[in-house]
Amino acid sequence: METKNMKLLLIEDDANECSKFKEVANRLDGIEFVGMTNSATKGLQDVKRFIPEGVILDLELNSGEGSGFEFLNELRNLNLSVNPKIVVTTNVYSDSVYDYLHENKVDFIFYKKQENYSPERVLNTLLLLKGYNFKTTGYAVPDTDEDTIKLISDKINAELDLIGVGTHLQGRKYLHDAIKFILTEGKNESKLSIIQFLTSKYKKANSTISRAMQNAILYAWRISSIEDLSKYYTAKINYETGVPTPNEFIYYYVNKIKKSL
Repeated sequence: METKNMKLLLIEDDANECSKFKEVANRLDGIEFVGMTNSATKGLQDVKRFIPEGVILDLELNSGEGSGFEFLNELRNLNLSVNPKIVVTTNVYSDSVYDYLHENKVDFIFYKKQENYSPERVLNTLLLLKGYNFKTTGYAVPDTDEDTIKLISDKINAELDLIGVGTHLQGRKYLHDAIKFILTEGKNESKLSIIQFLTSKYKKANSTISRAMQNAILYAWRISSIEDLSKYYTAKINYETGVPTPNEFIYYYVNKIKKSL
């Protein structure tokens, strides 16, 4: 069966950045851009016209019309049956912006100034998220009673043990709970994002939690053999970083464990 390409919309005011996205899209399988614009207003029109599965949104749009904030505000008023995956790219880093974006159902945030940022990584993340409709349709397995929840927890721990995510690492607890949260709370259509759930549970800053999860993954990739990693973690990994991001890691195991239940 032929797999349909993931339809994407790019809202970005930097011409060089747009060219990079086009170049990467031409090399990657499974995606196509149905629109590119530097205008928040035009972006909303394109969402209604093309019904993209994913939107790459630059927050500032300094050389375009409107802003990413305006786009997100107006997107809620479109009352779409299924919302597109939203990946934000931005130069702005602050807790208030981060919290605002998650409150507005943004799926992932890339800071352009971070060392490992690249358009290819953005597109690979969207490909990974393709078909995951946790916020709209739910991701939970049926009958999540206490025995099922314990089974899910045991499976998560077993998978983390296989690739060497140490039990002594705080980031392991966050990864475990994030995976379990999606599998057991999705059917309740929780309005919390993963990071909001974790910050609420552990009373830690989102940056602290994100860094701990990434460090736990880095630890596993540093101490485990290539053979074990290749055998037990089969998702595609960005060649520039050599390790998955926390979001990529979490959704890989959500999908893997869901299939085993």
